Amino acid sequence: MPISEAQRKAAENYLKKQEEIKIRVKKGEKDKIKAAAERSGQSLYGYIVTAIDEKIERDSKGE
Repeated sequence: MPISEAQRKAAENYLKKQEEIKIRVKKGEKDKIKAAAERSGQSLYGYIVTAIDEKIERDSKGE
């Protein structure tokens, strides 16, 4: 089903406000991370972002 012009514009505006980070992991690591995310009730993306935020918070307390 094709997307409407309004949907296309909304997606374009959303992506303008985002940045992208790509990561590579060793074979099998993605499955481990995905399983951990599922156990915690989070998406893979949410789990990774939460882990990064927690690490930043811990590191900033040690300064």
